[in-house]
Amino acid sequence: MKHTLSRRKFLKLGMLAAALPVPAFASQGPFEPERRLSFHSLHTGEKAELPYWVEGEYVPESLADINHVLRDHRTGEVAAIDTRLLDLLHRVSAAVGASRPFQVISGYRSPASNQMLAKNSSGVATRSLHMQGKAIDVRLPGIALADLRNAGLMLRGGGVGYYPGSNFVHLDVGRVRTWGG
Repeated sequence: MKHTLSRRKFLKLGMLAAALPVPAFASQGPFEPERRLSFHSLHTGEKAELPYWVEGEYVPESLADINHVLRDHRTGEVAAIDTRLLDLLHRVSAAVGASRPFQVISGYRSPASNQMLAKNSSGVATRSLHMQGKAIDVRLPGIALADLRNAGLMLRGGGVGYYPGSNFVHLDVGRVRTWGG
């Protein structure tokens, strides 16, 4: 039995589909059964390599592990890392063809740590997105720092700071902007 769709029904379905909310993973490209990330905290030596999203759902246990590894290494304070940042990191990793863990210089920062850093450096924002779990400073072994920066810029997921003198790239899920050089 052959099913045909009239032009009117086709247009109605198209308008209905356009009105539906877009799922968070739609920007990830074709359906992926899982998304994995790997981290190596340079300050604590801790590592994590795990799926944080499986079959359309974030994995609470994996998010808790990521939050722990990306905690403020100065105070030990743990906070939730924004899942949009994890998705951005996943997309960056795929864009550069990374096969090794992100080396983490700074993930979450407590307000006290951020205040201390801001007093000692002009490069630290007093209202840093690190304090909201929306920013991370990273590098990827085997990937040129400029390529990591360019992937962040191309994806337009938020802010991209380039710190070649300190050998890291800042990525965040705030407004799209860039700095450093």
